[in-house]
Amino acid sequence: MSEIESKKYWIWLSLIKGIGCKRKQKLLQLYESPEVIYKMKENSLLKITGIGETAVKNILDSSIRKDLNRHIQYMEKNSIDIISINDEEYPQILKEIYDPPISLYIKGDKNILNNKSIGIVGCRKASEYGEKSAKYFSYNLANQNFNIVSGLAKGVDTYAHVGSICAIKEDNYALVGRTIAVVGNGLDTIYPQENKELAKMILETGGAIVSEYPLGTKPEKMNFPARNRIISGMSKGIVVIEAKEKSGTLITVDFALEQGRDVFVVPGNINSINSLGTNGLLKQGAKVVTTYKDILISYSNYN
Repeated sequence: MSEIESKKYWIWLSLIKGIGCKRKQKLLQLYESPEVIYKMKENSLLKITGIGETAVKNILDSSIRKDLNRHIQYMEKNSIDIISINDEEYPQILKEIYDPPISLYIKGDKNILNNKSIGIVGCRKASEYGEKSAKYFSYNLANQNFNIVSGLAKGVDTYAHVGSICAIKEDNYALVGRTIAVVGNGLDTIYPQENKELAKMILETGGAIVSEYPLGTKPEKMNFPARNRIISGMSKGIVVIEAKEKSGTLITVDFALEQGRDVFVVPGNINSINSLGTNGLLKQGAKVVTTYKDILISYSNYN
């Protein structure tokens, strides 16, 4: 039995629709492993409080079970692993949030997930200022051995990943943090397509691409707010670089605050639409940062 085959019940659990992380957690608390749940009969499942008929129907869905081998074969062929919430490689800091994913699909080095990490998020239509700021913070924080966590999206996310990669290449891997891309789709898809080469570079420089979504999941709009909770959940704090007044970036900020993470904000040009959200956060009391050293001071004891 291959390593991926031994995890088939976790893959199966991730494929079940209509049951969120909290209900899956409840099932695991009651029955310890997904294999036990997989083998349960309908009558037993219907007796579980909070698990209704629709959920039971989804758990027993034969089409999902028949599809397992295809998922396993694809994962083996494309070097995709799955980490359960019980595995030591699972980011321990992520377990602290209200609804941690039960499992994470990963391409790349799973051993970096528990290293110290900072999230960098911001506007998709970043200005030149936003680009330079993202690269500056990610480059210098990576050189201080912080992983840079972002979302592989256009704009600030892209520049954050690039800055970290540049630090790794220049410093020949010595004591340099890696970059981790958290995506809102299955790992059989790269989104956006123009970041296909960037995704390749992330993996080539010892980073990782992770998702809670199983193979075949398209990058649908509703997936990204849930993705954002993982970006902040995996990070000790987040750096916000350019955000419009109504921005998906601010959803990540809300998650970060809910999770007890630090929120650092790079102040923006008062005449720029890309600064309305960030400067608004500063008015609300977010920590202003104008140099990466401002962040290092906050984490002088963070190993």
